[in-house]
Amino acid sequence: MGQTQCYKILSSHLVSGELRAGESISIRIDQTLTQDATGTMAYLEFESMGLDRVRNELAVSYVDHNTVQVGFENADDHEYLRTVADRKGVIYSRAGNGICHQVHLERFAAPGKTLLGSDSHTPTAGGIGSFAAGAGGLDVALAMAGIPFSIICPRVVEIRLHGALRPFVSAKDVILKVLEHFGVKGNVNTVFEYTGDGVSTLSVPERATITNMGAECGVTTSLFPSDENTKAFLEAQGRGGDYIQLSPDADAVYDDLFEIDLSSLEPLAACPHSPGNIKSVSELEGMAVDQVLIGSCTNSSYMDLKKAAAILKGNHVSPSVSLGVAPGSREVLLMITEDGTLETLIKAGARILESACGFCIGNHQSPGTESVSLRTSNRNFYARSGTASASVYLVSPETAAYSAITGVFSDPRKSGVNISGIKCPNHFIIDDSMFIKPTFSLEIKRGPNIGAPPENTPLPSAVKGHAVIKVGDKITTDHIMPAGARLKYRSNIPHYSEFVFESVDSGFPARAAAYRDKGESGFIIAGASYGQGSSREHAAICPMYLGIRAVCAVSIERIHQANLCNFGILPLLFENEEDYGRIDEGDELELVNPLGSLESGEFILHDITKDIEIPLHLFASEEQKRMLKAGGRLNEVKL
Repeated sequence: MGQTQCYKILSSHLVSGELRAGESISIRIDQTLTQDATGTMAYLEFESMGLDRVRNELAVSYVDHNTVQVGFENADDHEYLRTVADRKGVIYSRAGNGICHQVHLERFAAPGKTLLGSDSHTPTAGGIGSFAAGAGGLDVALAMAGIPFSIICPRVVEIRLHGALRPFVSAKDVILKVLEHFGVKGNVNTVFEYTGDGVSTLSVPERATITNMGAECGVTTSLFPSDENTKAFLEAQGRGGDYIQLSPDADAVYDDLFEIDLSSLEPLAACPHSPGNIKSVSELEGMAVDQVLIGSCTNSSYMDLKKAAAILKGNHVSPSVSLGVAPGSREVLLMITEDGTLETLIKAGARILESACGFCIGNHQSPGTESVSLRTSNRNFYARSGTASASVYLVSPETAAYSAITGVFSDPRKSGVNISGIKCPNHFIIDDSMFIKPTFSLEIKRGPNIGAPPENTPLPSAVKGHAVIKVGDKITTDHIMPAGARLKYRSNIPHYSEFVFESVDSGFPARAAAYRDKGESGFIIAGASYGQGSSREHAAICPMYLGIRAVCAVSIERIHQANLCNFGILPLLFENEEDYGRIDEGDELELVNPLGSLESGEFILHDITKDIEIPLHLFASEEQKRMLKAGGRLNEVKL
């Protein structure tokens, strides 16, 4: 029996366990990346281990999220990241060099490598054939320390592509079709592997768009083969030596199959407030549009901006529309500056934004009240844009550009422009001067907003308290831990904790802290797909700081489940889904014999208020059980 590409990479990096779907395994991590929203905590955690330098093959620290520096906090954090990177042997990518996933794809990602990043869109590098997964900052810190990364060996789903895309139908429409089929929940511990004759029609940047948004399905990662297109991309980046041919065996056996005829696709859009809420652009035609934003780690490549500019050329943005364009990297910006694309964008009325995440995480370019915003980014969760009343739609650069001209939702196939000749270039402009290599000589600088990671206590023999909050399905890490204007407090856990569940229930922090200060444990009651979205471990750290000891949910997403375990919060699932409806916020709750239950994985939750008992099971591996008993991974790790 042949191997999938996924299992080929895993087998070459396997440290412990068996390559059998559902089994716990540990793999060696070659490369790590962090970004400044999650990186400060990751490096604080790494420092707490007492190591003089990183031990993995390559570690890169990117500054791409909080580049809008209002107040001292972000600038101080960036200086901490610069100096700790120098001291510990990490390459530092300065603000302005670009978005981590776009830059890493260009300059470092390689087929056959493993990559772990403290950002949920790290699977972008799967477009070049790298097994690239997102994780919490602590897992990345441990990987930098040379400690293997533990995951559940995934089931592998084959997504077989046939034919070729028609003009004005893009890679974004491919992944939106995948999202339409698989949805945003129920795909935990799964890998998507793309095969078929249609694969050869897609360039590496197009493949990266598809693997980037596989994260919205909740999969561990997504993979494309490493083939002649991969080789051409690496050679154009001056990295031909990184190329290896890598693909699944002809007789590889998959756990499931989904087939897509690329030639049958049409322009699609993800409607508010979920990347899985898919409609065709033709269904939405005529809807007035107020804002259009092109960029983010999903669609900010050179090819994306070239196609958008070709549609915009000779036209002007509608008076009712604000158009912003954010090149994904300094390399992309240099390329569009040299060939006249930038001039075309400016003449059309586009506002040129910094090469950073920016609008995607809601820290600028928030839309107006009750407005419609078309974005080429990957998430449109409620209030993520910074404006709760706005409606955010996710579309391709082609749809975005044409709609910016017309002022309404418009099908780009009607633009009449020929963009078929736009291909990946044979040579990119290479300028690595914005990477700072470590000298191991600088003193680490810490501003007043930077504190140590908070400590949890070991799991007690009695866990008794209250249901501090009850939430529904698809609660994202944005709901739990808001980004945008609040993100600058990420290094100050006591202050950042004041905003937990801000968009859901602003009274949560005060209630949780009051219970904590009385010596009680807090419980979060949740529906399905709790913790989907960003990898931000603050969505576990801050509730832990507020005294939360357990999350009782219908289901929990992979990265968030790992973060909960890392910080000593029990991830518990209802044995019977209907029991979710039996608990109310404010109920007094108790876990019966938590230490004994930890070993078996079977828990009983006694709802004291209603005098009922509810069975739960622990969603954790044997290794995670040990860290939960210790009160979290930092308590457990001794180096």
